[in-house]
Amino acid sequence: MLEVRPITTADQTAWLPLWQGYQRFYQTEIAAETSALTWRRFLDPAEPMHAALAWRDDEAVGLVHFIYHRSCWTAGDYCYLQDLYVAERVRGGGIGRALIEHVYAAAQQAGASRVHWLTQEHNYPGRMLYDRIAERSGFIQYRKTL
Repeated sequence: MLEVRPITTADQTAWLPLWQGYQRFYQTEIAAETSALTWRRFLDPAEPMHAALAWRDDEAVGLVHFIYHRSCWTAGDYCYLQDLYVAERVRGGGIGRALIEHVYAAAQQAGASRVHWLTQEHNYPGRMLYDRIAERSGFIQYRKTL
């Protein structure tokens, strides 16, 4: 049985290894202080940041992070699905899709107008799923790190 649910304060030890796995997948390292701040933001009801974990047999096997933000194009907020990760040993079993559908449902309940996300070009397995459950925007991302 798979259950996707919002995080609770008791979930930090289950979340952290998945968060670290996500960072390894994208070949990056986020400072421990930043990860701790991110965790606190998820639990702060005044923050627009949210997180959920996918659980199978009392084990966290996936995570999703999402953020609500305003848009100049719609009255409803947009929902940015920032991070999605499924433990490597259980990929291909519908967990990623369940996490995205959790975000879709939460965003719809919150009155959001759109859910959107980015992925790297080389993430072919992820893109195969995304092409089935969403539309490509046709936009190219540019950024400047400050």
